[in-house]
Amino acid sequence: MREFQDKNEWAIILGGSSGLGLATAKKLAKHGMNICIVHRNSRVQKEEIEAHFNEIKKENINFLSFNIDVVNIEKRESVLSELKEKLGEKEKIKTLVHSIAKGNLKPMVSKDNQVLQNDDFQLTINTMAISLYDWFKAIFDKNLFASDTRIISFTSEGNLKPMQNYAAVSAAKVTLEAITRNIALEFAKFGIRANCIQAGVTNTASLNMIPNSDQIIKHTLKRNPFGKLTTPEAIANVVYLLCKDEASWINGTIIKVDGGESLN
Repeated sequence: MREFQDKNEWAIILGGSSGLGLATAKKLAKHGMNICIVHRNSRVQKEEIEAHFNEIKKENINFLSFNIDVVNIEKRESVLSELKEKLGEKEKIKTLVHSIAKGNLKPMVSKDNQVLQNDDFQLTINTMAISLYDWFKAIFDKNLFASDTRIISFTSEGNLKPMQNYAAVSAAKVTLEAITRNIALEFAKFGIRANCIQAGVTNTASLNMIPNSDQIIKHTLKRNPFGKLTTPEAIANVVYLLCKDEASWINGTIIKVDGGESLN
């Protein structure tokens, strides 16, 4: 069933070239939603990313992609201007998905390595949290959102549980959740719903950047009731569910999608 087909609705996915964002783009496209991916990748990665994008295009939907820095204000305005022109009068943005994973993974104390500084926190929080509000508000001010819009962002168990080298990212996740809740509260009257998905440990490029990620994986496999890691596709499935009409009364919450991992 392609329930978003011919509804003139788009999803903007910030960080949609890999991991949770890419899986989400593929899932929503499969159900007929038009896709706009904003990502930041090097030329070395271009061929692999284009192969994924071509797979999405085969779903017979409209597709746009922009390789830019999401925190660059001028680039953001340029993207939204082009998108507004593409949408015309009839088409609207149904879904904004925030899947940015660019943060500092430095320890607070170390004899051998660089330690977290104030600017590390600022960069991480700005990129991984405040950028959601910046994009959301810019889209809202341009009147591009649909009458029933879903804002979805990804958090992790690091929102409550301290982890080695994760302090800056943890602070960003908490900020992201706070921004999401306030969007849910203040913009409900405009038909906007906002929620966070708390994903279990997922084997993505972002996980592999965390020091001792192999130990995290080993511990998770013991801890998860199903003895498995969370997959990007499992998270994408829940994004899809949150975009459906039946999910309209879910607003301002954090939804755990981890197979019960956080129970242990």
